Amino acid sequence: MGGPRGAGWVAAGLLLGAGACYCIYRLTRGRRRGDRELGIRSSKSAGGTAGFPAEDLTDGSYDDVLNAEQLQKLLYLLESAEDPVIIERVLITLGNNAAFSVNQIPMKLITGITFAIIRELGGIPIVANKINHSNQSIKEKALNALNNLSVNVENQIKIKIYISQVCEDVFSGPLNSAVQLAGLRLLTNMTVTNDHQHMLHSYITDLFQVLLTGNGNTKVQVLKLLLNLSENPAMTEGLLRAQVDSSFLSLYDSHVAKEILLRVLTLFQNIKNCLKIEGHLAAQPTFTEGSLFFLLHGEECAQKIRALVDHHDAEVKEKVVTVIPKI
Repeated sequence: MGGPRGAGWVAAGLLLGAGACYCIYRLTRGRRRGDRELGIRSSKSAGGTAGFPAEDLTDGSYDDVLNAEQLQKLLYLLESAEDPVIIERVLITLGNNAAFSVNQIPMKLITGITFAIIRELGGIPIVANKINHSNQSIKEKALNALNNLSVNVENQIKIKIYISQVCEDVFSGPLNSAVQLAGLRLLTNMTVTNDHQHMLHSYITDLFQVLLTGNGNTKVQVLKLLLNLSENPAMTEGLLRAQVDSSFLSLYDSHVAKEILLRVLTLFQNIKNCLKIEGHLAAQPTFTEGSLFFLLHGEECAQKIRALVDHHDAEVKEKVVTVIPKI
């Protein structure tokens, strides 16, 4: 995606998504926990900030975006806390603050140095450490926080070292779980540009397996990730080599949900576009039977796509018209 799409649109899309997360948080927050004893305990270890114990900053009572000093207190609390409730609340607060653009804009415009506050405080490894936690809810919140932090390209450089671990969690954990979806969202953000896509080469077949076995929400999230990969010619051969069950072609049936159908059609279109790039796959590598290559180039796939020209949805019909010439 780094070539075809403008960097400005990439940044805008990511920030809009992060901003939406923050808005939802601001609308739904406000339910305070009554356990003040926890606040007293954390204030003794982490110290107060402007009259607020560190833990008070996590319970919805503090109305402003957190500054660097407050964020540092929370990171200390995240490192030292053992109570799962406190850990979750800190991760949610850090994630929501990361989603808000104030924490993603330059702090030192005069010198031209740009960095995100949480990254500069060394917070990314502290948050990422919680994806190892045995508590699945904490793992999910840590992945969500990393997802919001990954809006910033410089943050991605720090986060990329955890991609393999996130992949292992996504593909070995419970299907359709909150952790799996959170991991898929993070991987999707990390592959918006081409910079880190190569790190998913060995997991492409696993992605298709989750696509075929997951529920509607999981299917959509996997397809978003696959679409990122499919726009990069460097990933085309890896996608076509993936071993994919023939049931994949059922995603091109007319009764399939529109949000899924449009994406599998775009996947087909993107791969065909990449194949036509001059010099790409010039050596004509051999693809084994059962690979995505055989499925997409088979007559059954062509027939299913042609049949969609009569689909009841205008947007699907429009997409089919652009895809049919590539069959």
